[in-house]
Amino acid sequence: MARAPRPRVKPDACFLNIPYDDRFENLYLAYIVGLTAHGLVPMATLGVPRDARRLERIFNLIQQCRYSVHDISRIQLDPGPPRAPRFNMPFELGLAVAWASLNPQRHSWVGCDEILHRPVRSISDLAGTDFHSHRGTVEGVLSSLCNAFVGRTPRPTVPRMKTVYRRLRRAIPDLKLNAGAKSLFEARVFNDLVVAARALWEQLP
Repeated sequence: MARAPRPRVKPDACFLNIPYDDRFENLYLAYIVGLTAHGLVPMATLGVPRDARRLERIFNLIQQCRYSVHDISRIQLDPGPPRAPRFNMPFELGLAVAWASLNPQRHSWVGCDEILHRPVRSISDLAGTDFHSHRGTVEGVLSSLCNAFVGRTPRPTVPRMKTVYRRLRRAIPDLKLNAGAKSLFEARVFNDLVVAARALWEQLP
């Protein structure tokens, strides 16, 4: 049987693997701002249908992206019944690690967490891997991305990215209204946030 062709890698695409919950909203926006400021195009599972092929679609999306950023800050027990840990983020991290190991010229991944050294305590197989600690702050996320993508051009500064972040926050009511959305964690709003962040960055003097 012939193998399916590999997806074409988009050199500036970055798969963004983060929690989708209201408590993470500020950091969600910071990741969008930080990645676009580094000339990257954030991609997320928000637009992936929840059907039987969801896992296949997620892996396909990872394969299309030259980079991926994985924030595993939310692996604690979910409050709703039945209580269970949230494993989506580390599971998708595992997919990216495996793909990058087999295809190092096609994919590189970055790991982030709120607490320094916690990821290696949770996943001991990652011992020796440096995760970036953002301390649960917007500035921490932006600084972590500066370190993770230090070899890329452009090289944005944290103060300038914070300016874009503040302006993007002010635009949220209009973005949600235009999309008819109640949450920022919807496919249309995500795409609009990426476009708005890029436009705001380009408008800086």
